[in-house]
Amino acid sequence: MKQLIVSCESSTIQAALLEGRKLVEYDAQHPIDTQRAGSIYLGRVVNVLPGMQAAFVDIGLTKNAFLYIDDVLPVHIQKQPKTKPPIGDLLTPGQKVLVQVVKDPEGSKGARITTHFSIPGRWLVYMPGAGYTAVSRKIEADEEKARLKAAADSLRSGEEGLILRTVSEGRSEEELRRDLLDLREIWALVEQRAASAAAPSCVYQDLELLPRLARDVITDDVLEIRVNDAAVCDGLRGLLKQRSPELAARVQLDDGAEPLFERFGITEELARSMRRKVWLPSGGYLVIDPTEALTVIDVNTGRYTGTSSLEQTVFRTNLEAAAEIPRLLRLRNLRGIIIVDFIDMELPSHRERVLETMTEAVKKDRSKTVLLGWTKLGLLEITRKRK
Repeated sequence: MKQLIVSCESSTIQAALLEGRKLVEYDAQHPIDTQRAGSIYLGRVVNVLPGMQAAFVDIGLTKNAFLYIDDVLPVHIQKQPKTKPPIGDLLTPGQKVLVQVVKDPEGSKGARITTHFSIPGRWLVYMPGAGYTAVSRKIEADEEKARLKAAADSLRSGEEGLILRTVSEGRSEEELRRDLLDLREIWALVEQRAASAAAPSCVYQDLELLPRLARDVITDDVLEIRVNDAAVCDGLRGLLKQRSPELAARVQLDDGAEPLFERFGITEELARSMRRKVWLPSGGYLVIDPTEALTVIDVNTGRYTGTSSLEQTVFRTNLEAAAEIPRLLRLRNLRGIIIVDFIDMELPSHRERVLETMTEAVKKDRSKTVLLGWTKLGLLEITRKRK
């Protein structure tokens, strides 16, 4: 059972998604927050670096954004030249360029940007100029994939590109059409603003927390939605009624005296899960160290000494870690390259079981997570898409 708990305190909105009463996702919107990823800017090229095949673009942030040549060439591989041209043939200093942020500024690095635009809707992702249709890999039935692709192909026009999101499974062509019309209106507004805007300026900002919840988080399997603020409750119901009236009825105003996050144990669990050292049920623990290049997760037996053999002790600890790590990736929104140093196992069957456990667990993640397998040193390589 999935539950969504929305707590409103002092102009801050917090949202927690529970699966089987276990915290798996968390998001918050503070009054001073400004989300960058997903937003579209009219920028100005500051300088071009031929040796890096990249350019720095001023989009109005403290640090200039980074634009690589692959993000300037056409998104469709069939339209790309066989040999990449020099970046100087595509961009010149002072040139205006419309770009979308794909990675927020982090540490000493500026934002990563692209000209391959994508605007997510309820059922679709709209990609102007992409020229192809794709279906989420998480939709497993071949017949449903073919139906959705055929529907999208009949709806898209010209060089439009569409991705059928996982939640589009079972949706009618009419529902997809309405979603596409909304997304076309958004893109038309982006082009209109960009035509008259001065560079640098933001011409489109991705949705705030409540619309994102309605679009991305609240699906048919979210059976309970509790909100402790009447205005926010009405706003969320209104957003859901536009596309999923049956889900709007699940939004309930909670007027209990005890804070929602305290009653559901979210505050305590959030604090525990965000520490560098996270304990496992048996007494083992994880150490999580994010760096600019990648995130390293180390698995340790800790206080757990087992009862039969060292191999069984190690195997049980690793199994618990394999179930817990995918949850922490979602909750902490860890992304990019992730390396897990499991405790060494002697039996190949144990390594296979650990990998199977993680493979099943990452299927619940809305962000694309790929398990690349074991290295020669026994490390597990993972990549998780930035969102």
